[in-house]
Amino acid sequence: MSNLIDIQSQIEKLQKQANEIKAKEFHSTVQEILVKMQAFGITVKDLQTTKPSKGPKQKSKEAAPKAAKKDKKAGVSVAAKYRGPNGETWSGRGLTPKWLSALIAQGQPKESFAIAPQDGATTSSAS
Repeated sequence: MSNLIDIQSQIEKLQKQANEIKAKEFHSTVQEILVKMQAFGITVKDLQTTKPSKGPKQKSKEAAPKAAKKDKKAGVSVAAKYRGPNGETWSGRGLTPKWLSALIAQGQPKESFAIAPQDGATTSSAS
């Protein structure tokens, strides 16, 4: 039990040291930030209205359209290409579902669970 007490005592001492260092370095850190704000023309308003980003503002604006494209595709349902013996379906995208993996492991070909395309459906995408 003395180990725990010793460790807690050390933690307390280290926490006090950390607070002292933080207090000493606070003023110089604020000054460094102010210098950089002046160099880049950053205002307090910029800091309040800007979301944190990993790079300059231009990069975050370039990333926004990519996210929009991703959102457009999100939620788009894809027709099932495979149907299991218990009515399970799989679109053929993403990881193979457990039900199909188990059947393949038993020696059954994946193609035997393929759903036949409906009339009028095309299987190639000629543009």
